This record gives sequence, C-alpha cells and structure tokens, in this order.
Amino acid sequence: MQQIMRAGEPMDVAGVIPAAEQTAPTMVLTNSDLQDVTLDTYAGKRKVLNIIPSVDTPTCAMSTRRFNELASNLTDTVVLVVSADLPFAAKRFCGAEGLDNVKTLSTFRHPEFLEAWGVALRNSPMEGLCARAVVVLDMDNRVLHSELVSEIKNEPDYEAALAVLKA
Repeated sequence: MQQIMRAGEPMDVAGVIPAAEQTAPTMVLTNSDLQDVTLDTYAGKRKVLNIIPSVDTPTCAMSTRRFNELASNLTDTVVLVVSADLPFAAKRFCGAEGLDNVKTLSTFRHPEFLEAWGVALRNSPMEGLCARAVVVLDMDNRVLHSELVSEIKNEPDYEAALAVLKA
C-alpha cells in the first residue's frame, strides 16, 4: 500500500499507479452525458488524466482550471478529469467556470478504477475518493508520465506532465 499525506497526516492509497513505459490499465468511467466510456473512446489521441478527489475542493478546482488552460495548446490530446463527483456536479462546475477543453469522468459507477489505477484512498475520512494524481498516455495508451501527488492539498507538477507531450 502506498501512502500520501493530508495536512501532514498519512493516508493509505491502495493499488499501484501505472508507471512510465507500462500499458495503461483498462478503465470504464461515466462521462457528463451518463455514458460509460473507455480509453478506446479517445482512440487516436494522447490522454492526460487529471485524477482528483472532487471539483468541489480548491486544489481540485485549480488543477481542473489549469489543465483546461493548458489543453488549449495541446494537439491530438484530450484532458480527462477523473473524480468521484457525480456527472451532474462536474458538468455544472465546468459550465459555471467556462471550461470546455477538459472532459469530466466519474468513478461513481465504476469504483474498480480507483485501485486499478493506484489512487484508492483507504483508512481515512476520504475513503472512496481518488488520491490526486496525473497520468499521461500516448496514443497507444502507454504511460509516458505518472505522478501520485504526495500531499493531497498540493497541485500536481504540470510542467513534468506537459514535458513528455512536447518530447
């Protein structure tokens, strides 16, 4: 079991985040139209998964806004914001914020994603939510970059995530 921190207190994270050069695990998540999607839904595109606990927290909202901004300059790339938020809430947040360069996906029907992708918070009040992470995939779903953010209140390393897309 991995660990991250929340305000200096350790939290367990079940599963193992996909590492560079691995093929991404399969996934089924629910989009804002209540349709189940997989990585194949975004075939032919590079994928940036911004995995967050909830858009209703300041850091998650900030990273969603930042990736929306960065996505406008990325070609053949889709930014997927993955959280436990219901599709209605994520759609409302993006609409209110004017965010149209990211796609929101929910784990609410598919909690198996959490452990398969190494982001399952355990043994804490946040159990059932995603740990904060970023995973970047190429067009063939090979992992180019992954980061499990060590302190949940911190933003991810945007530059490291984008650097692999520019290489």
